[in-house]
Amino acid sequence: MLFQKILALLLSLISGVASLFGVTMKDAYEPDAFPIISVEEKAPDAIRIASFNVRCADVNGTPAILRRQLVQEEILRIAPDSIGVQEATTDWMAYLRLIPGYGAFGEGRDGGISGEHSAILYNRSKYRLMAGDTFWLNETKSKKQIGWDAALNRICTWVVLENRETGAQYAHVNTHFDHAGAQARLESAKLILAFIRDNFADLPVILTGDLNVEQSSEAYQLFAGNLTDARENAPDSRTIGSFHDGNAGLYPYDLDYIFCGAKVSPLVFRTVTDGVNGRYVSDHFPIYADVTMEPVTGVFQKTIS
Repeated sequence: MLFQKILALLLSLISGVASLFGVTMKDAYEPDAFPIISVEEKAPDAIRIASFNVRCADVNGTPAILRRQLVQEEILRIAPDSIGVQEATTDWMAYLRLIPGYGAFGEGRDGGISGEHSAILYNRSKYRLMAGDTFWLNETKSKKQIGWDAALNRICTWVVLENRETGAQYAHVNTHFDHAGAQARLESAKLILAFIRDNFADLPVILTGDLNVEQSSEAYQLFAGNLTDARENAPDSRTIGSFHDGNAGLYPYDLDYIFCGAKVSPLVFRTVTDGVNGRYVSDHFPIYADVTMEPVTGVFQKTIS
């Protein structure tokens, strides 16, 4: 707790010094650049699932270190039960693990703590971590290997969480697809769907991710044919595109998704566009879905933490 306060103070000082010496925060936006959608209160019986590409480096020239406090504020404001993050480098993960009240699970795509993570953060006071792992998106699921026509090695992380009070369990799967390889994206979708089918047939399942595709793609169509897209199927859905690139001249388009398995019903979907103090928190907007799940207990017995 003390270390976290010291880190937050250092980040505030860095931002102050940057302003003092004329470093312009280029991640600010005009309030009429796009529809403003804010975080709303969650229904008491709902579970909130979120997805957020935190952007590994700068946004419009503003470096990651000057955005980390914003990202923390955004996640705490959304207050998800669990959230899948993308582009979370080793430095990002060191900071995300300090978010009050949240545990974090995941491995870097270069193995261990190295490289970008597709990690999952979860409300530690509400849930215990029953199981989890990371696998690589390639022909053999081998570590560090690039799959198919991808430009980079890509990963998928999953956890099983158990409500500490009710014992109800659900699986959260999170990924970040390759930006270049269309075959890699399609084959990765097949791999993840097979993994879900083989391992979580008895559990409510949520899939989050930056898929680097729009809805016309084969990868999206495969997911949508087997799972439920919360954006399209929640009866209360307010959304614009999730990727804006920190550019007010680019109207946002969808790259980020929340899919629900058969035992999950989406109620609310939001693309959160209001930022923190009028600033872009990342080059993606975070998204969240409030869902209900069938109560399933006792599928996973061993607790990790």
